[in-house]
Amino acid sequence: MDADNEDREPSRPENRPRTPGGGAAGAAGEAVAGSGGGTGVPGGTPDGEPGRTSPRAPAEARVCALLRRPRLWLFPTAMTGLLALLLSLLYMGGIVNPSGHLHRLPIGLVDEDRGRPLPGQRQNLGAQVTDKILSGDVSGQAGWRRLTRAQAQEQMASGKIYGALVVPADFTDSVAALTTAHATVRPTMTVLTNPGMGSLGSSLASRIGTTAAQRTSAAIGKELTSAPATARAGATERLLLADPVQVVTQVGHPIGTHSGLGLTAFYYTLLLVLAGFLGANIINTGVDTALGYADGEIGPWHTRRPTVPIDRTRTLLLKMAMTAGICVLSVSLVMVATVAILGMDATRLPLLWIYSYCASLAVGLGVQAINAAFGGIGQLVSMFVFIVLGLPSSGATVPLQAVPGFYRFLSVFEPMRQLSDGVRAILFFDARADAGLARAWTMIAVGSALALLFGFAMTRYYDRKGLHRMIPRLP
Repeated sequence: MDADNEDREPSRPENRPRTPGGGAAGAAGEAVAGSGGGTGVPGGTPDGEPGRTSPRAPAEARVCALLRRPRLWLFPTAMTGLLALLLSLLYMGGIVNPSGHLHRLPIGLVDEDRGRPLPGQRQNLGAQVTDKILSGDVSGQAGWRRLTRAQAQEQMASGKIYGALVVPADFTDSVAALTTAHATVRPTMTVLTNPGMGSLGSSLASRIGTTAAQRTSAAIGKELTSAPATARAGATERLLLADPVQVVTQVGHPIGTHSGLGLTAFYYTLLLVLAGFLGANIINTGVDTALGYADGEIGPWHTRRPTVPIDRTRTLLLKMAMTAGICVLSVSLVMVATVAILGMDATRLPLLWIYSYCASLAVGLGVQAINAAFGGIGQLVSMFVFIVLGLPSSGATVPLQAVPGFYRFLSVFEPMRQLSDGVRAILFFDARADAGLARAWTMIAVGSALALLFGFAMTRYYDRKGLHRMIPRLP
């Protein structure tokens, strides 16, 4: 009897625990329990079992109480602060001082002067000027390359130099004529730009070339104004002689007007990387939800599907196969939007589509491999690999010669640099292999192979060790 009484004690209303908050809530709970849960059966449950009470939902946690828990704040605060710090350092570190980090920017130096040396001199002025430019650049900002005019055009067309400084064929004769009554034209030096290498890189090359030409003009002017032949020259003539050389800027390798001043190559590459990155993550989440290894939640709707028994290796194979299929659509839409709708200048469209597909697929395979290896933090890891570290080291907006050495090191293997070189070669440099396209294809193949090898090696290892994925359980 005592045991029976003890078993029945919790079913009495006066002995039931009250809900947190007590008062009306507890009384309401007792009233519902005492009335048989609304079934008409005294002391029963909806199933009509006497002596048992219907379970009550646990009391909801209070926001104020949760906010007072330090452990709740620790992880998100630390990770958010760390990400903000790293993103600021990495992004701004590559662009905040391009002139200060500028080192040996490739620029052509062309001497076409065919004039005879002036009296008492062994070389004509063109040879003297180019020699002084090469020997007088102590800053190391320019990587001058002595080239012929044809070589300069060739290297601009293959994306190997950012511009050129040209001394014309009549330079010595036009300078010598300034001290006589036979002067007909003002001596000129031409600065050639290469906008296909990006607006900033072309601008830096133009600035360096213009500065070198102005220094040359000042040096020549100093000699002219001190020469005896100009001692009786008037004030206007002496002012002209003090700065005799006119600097002319021309486009050395033109690109289309719908090329974003050379920036469409970078933004198109960014679209390919984002399409591969975001698409792979969406596929990863969608497959896990469909197979029952993750919950689906959209607004107030929550879905939990039955778990499909499948190992990690087959899951990765499924995700990679879907990535390869869906990339066909995403890349096609990228080209439709940029070329057909927005009118971006682009030739060799079949090659551009094939390259875009392979580039985006390589990114997608890499993301799937990283997610399979690292699990929940895989998206964060892949974001750093393909985007955070890739953008400042791509060399597409700021030349690699104008960024700190850390970014030049990253550019050796970071995917975005390899992909942007290939896009730039197709869009601006007639798809030449030596303009970066050959290296881009090689790195796409290497990256895809590494993604497959790394991803399947890790999932195979997990499967053989019995480290199966956690199966969701119903509460």
